Amino acid sequence: MMTFVLVIGAGQAGLATGCHLRRSSLDFLIVDSACHVGNSWRKRYESLTLFTPRQFSALPGLPLVGNRELYATREEFADYLQTYATRCGLPVRLNSRVVRLARIGGNAFEATLQNGKRLQATHVVVATGGFQKSVVPPISAKFDAEVVQLNAETYRNIHQIPGGRALVVGDGASGRDIAVELSSRGPTALAAGKPRRLFPERVLGKSVWWWLSKSGVLKAPPNSTMGQFLRRSDAFPDRDRSIGSLTRKNIAIMPRLVDAAGDKAIFSDGSSIPVAAVIWAVGYVDDSSWLGVPEATAADGSFLHTEGVSPVHGLFFVGKPWQRNRTSALIMGVGDDARLIVQRIAAEGSGQTARG
Repeated sequence: MMTFVLVIGAGQAGLATGCHLRRSSLDFLIVDSACHVGNSWRKRYESLTLFTPRQFSALPGLPLVGNRELYATREEFADYLQTYATRCGLPVRLNSRVVRLARIGGNAFEATLQNGKRLQATHVVVATGGFQKSVVPPISAKFDAEVVQLNAETYRNIHQIPGGRALVVGDGASGRDIAVELSSRGPTALAAGKPRRLFPERVLGKSVWWWLSKSGVLKAPPNSTMGQFLRRSDAFPDRDRSIGSLTRKNIAIMPRLVDAAGDKAIFSDGSSIPVAAVIWAVGYVDDSSWLGVPEATAADGSFLHTEGVSPVHGLFFVGKPWQRNRTSALIMGVGDDARLIVQRIAAEGSGQTARG
């Protein structure tokens, strides 16, 4: 069987992979469950903007137009992905959800689509991203049915939220953004977790991302001293999202949520407050329910890989958090990761040794 690559996912990771595959001599196809390229961005909360400026938010070969120091909206970036797929002439098959991927024979894969059609490939790149399935803790079941519960995937805007206090659980970038938006409609609380470090948006007139990129910090491997520090701190830019700023916006900062009863949210210091709505923004996990290759996943269902290379021959990943460094799950990093994975696939197809 001649080398044929199936890329699952037409977000930034899948399209970056497609760009490098297009530059190679390899045959490939990109499949995605959505009806339009970029829909994964359009489905997120309406006020979302990227937290990297436009100059650091482009894929290989096509700049993101607009003020390079400012931040693209979700709609703008979704449109950019659509344009990218068209400009690069990428073979994208939409409305094609993969419901099962299995090994056939010794050196091939078969993907079963939701419509029953099947595709065979010698190599598969899973580019479904790092934000697949929102975590909703078991505590959620202890709230009354009258308490509206959403997560970072299902929350769109303030009009979904009834009167009364809204509680956002999780103080990452998305949680803080959503809390600020909700504070414009009424009482809002934010349940924080571990102390979180924010870095300044600009240093000496330049984006902090410029400094981080120039210093090489962003390229630190995950197991290096710097990489371990960055992973522990999980920092993001302070765009008027510090605890002090949130407090000035009348957002009540609460400790960790540990329990619930009826409409009461109960916190680690023993305090409690009544809530009308809860928005869960506590992170994501891999959705590997469709992957029928047991050796490719850990006991908890997470994907197994080393720098994007699965222990299963012919299976690869692009766009996973900390796949190679801090930029791997960011738009600025998927191009480099995709290039290395495509080099590896091309080398396997020719019988050569891949080079970094």
